Amino acid sequence: MKRIVTIQDISCIGKCSLTVALPIISAFEIETAVIPTAVLSQHTAFENFSFKDLTDEIPLISAEWKRSGMKFDAIYTGYMGSVHQIDLVSDLFDDFGSDSPLIIVDPAMADNGRLYTGFPDDFADSMLNLVKRADVIVPNLTEAALLLHEPYSPGEYDNKDRILKMLKKLSELGCKKVILTGISFGDDKLGAAAYDADKKDFYFYFNDRYPQNFHGTGDVFASVVTGCLVRGLTLKEATKNAVDFVKLCIDCTSKDPDARWYGVNFEQALKEIPSYISGLS
Repeated sequence: MKRIVTIQDISCIGKCSLTVALPIISAFEIETAVIPTAVLSQHTAFENFSFKDLTDEIPLISAEWKRSGMKFDAIYTGYMGSVHQIDLVSDLFDDFGSDSPLIIVDPAMADNGRLYTGFPDDFADSMLNLVKRADVIVPNLTEAALLLHEPYSPGEYDNKDRILKMLKKLSELGCKKVILTGISFGDDKLGAAAYDADKKDFYFYFNDRYPQNFHGTGDVFASVVTGCLVRGLTLKEATKNAVDFVKLCIDCTSKDPDARWYGVNFEQALKEIPSYISGLS
């Protein structure tokens, strides 16, 4: 069985980060180890929330794993609570990188043109250090603009040539494979764009768009991408499956009369995951 480690926060209420990544990646029949970066009472879209910083635990966990001889097929990072945590995760790449695990970085730090609550203005510069070392990155449009030191210009992102240029520039940061989320060239479709720099290969995929926004879909998307890639699917297959799975999660949520704004009902969609890996050894 493949084994990965995912490094991100735990939000006790609100479906995102580790509470999404762990069940989704496990459904791909992948052993999923975790390093929690923080524990939040609920995610940061709530007006108020408690926050327990677990920065000091990261090097302790890493040291014990090294002592035990732990090895991983992939390292998948999500929400980092501070610049110092980013530095510690970079050290973890060194500690467990000898067997060349696949490194997948979701630079979860911003959306809708602004950084998440509590992040300093230079946070993206620190995140760039992880992005440069990744094999695959999965930013949204806001995060991509921050990483490239470009102004966030939503009116420009409905242009295919603009997205192609952005994908190329992101790959030039050091990561050879990029999946850019939140792509839309019309009001009725939403999806993602992928680029493999080694193959010079672009790929766009869309599904139906809902008028509402749903929290946590970026974490769902990145977790499906991770599961697909670790199980040996291609970048195109991972992109398509992630877009379709997010749409299915939203479908499930929209049918729920008690649907929560703080996360999608991904639990009802987990039964679809075995179809993504059917036929694989």
